[in-house]
Formats: sequence, C-alpha cells, structure tokens
Amino acid sequence: MDFKSLIIIAIALAMDASAIALSIGINCGVQKSNKLFFALSFGFFQFLFSFLGAFAGLLFETYIATIPNIAGGIIIAFVGVLMIKEGMEQKDECFLIRPKMYLILGISVSIDALVVGFTAFHDIKDFLLILSNTLIIGLVTLILSIAAFLLSRYARKISFISKYADYIGGIILVIFGLKMIFS
Repeated sequence: MDFKSLIIIAIALAMDASAIALSIGINCGVQKSNKLFFALSFGFFQFLFSFLGAFAGLLFETYIATIPNIAGGIIIAFVGVLMIKEGMEQKDECFLIRPKMYLILGISVSIDALVVGFTAFHDIKDFLLILSNTLIIGLVTLILSIAAFLLSRYARKISFISKYADYIGGIILVIFGLKMIFS
C-alpha cells in the first residue's frame, strides 16, 4: 500500500472520532485535559485496533465484518441519548468527563479500524511496516480529534450552540450512531 492510500484510509477512519470530538467539545464541563484524554484515547485505539486487525487477518472477517457498525453505532447513539438527557436535567457535572468514557468512546469509534487491519494489512509480513502504518492511523486520528476540539471552542461562542450544546451534541451522536448501525 502506498503512503497516499494509507493517509486516505487514516483520514477516513479518523472522521468518526473527529465528529465525536466536535460533539463532546461543545458540551459543558469538558476541560482541556479531558479533551486531550479523549484525543489520546481515540488515537490509541485506532492504532491498537488496526494493529490487532492486521495480525488477525482474514480468519474472522466473515463473522465480524458487520458487527463494528452495529456495536459502535449503538454505543455512540446511547451516549447521545445520555447527553440529551443530561441537557434536560441541567446538572453541573458533565458525565462525559468520567474516565470510563475515554475507554468506552475510544473503543466504540475504533472498532472499524479492526476491520481495516483485517482487510488492508493482513498480507503485510513486515512487522515494522505494520507498526508504522498503524501508528500513522493513530497519529492522524489524534491530530484530527485535537483539531475538532479546537474547532468546538469557537463553535461554543455561538450563543445558540452554547445554550443548546447538550442537545446538539446528543442529537449529532444519535444520528451518527444510527448511520453507523444502518450503513
């Protein structure tokens, strides 16, 4: 696989993490350290899952190919519903900043990277090439997630977005989750 194709795959994989980062970033109570942990989680799990997928190869492809969209979509839609619910309750503490959410969302947006590892990297025999390709995927995800969080800082300055951030972020996540389930 050439470098250009690898970057295109990495950007495609990072899109869902970036959308989630944007949705989280406009939400209440999400500090810079939380954003950094989310971005690191997204990047790490994109790397890890594509790396593991490369070694798992085609063995499970037939059985797992449809699961990532369904499982990831359900988790993301559920988090969206929780965000909408939190917006209605007007709590001071944001549930998104709990440490387990880094893990839950990091894994849910990265399940598709496992399938990419199965299909795109299963025939690469060179360990260092697999490692470098999957590190690039993780790095691109990290960079695009940070960019989405930076963009969210400006989006929150728009009064409508600031006032309805929980609802907007929740609705985006529900729609994104449903899209993952039914695509």
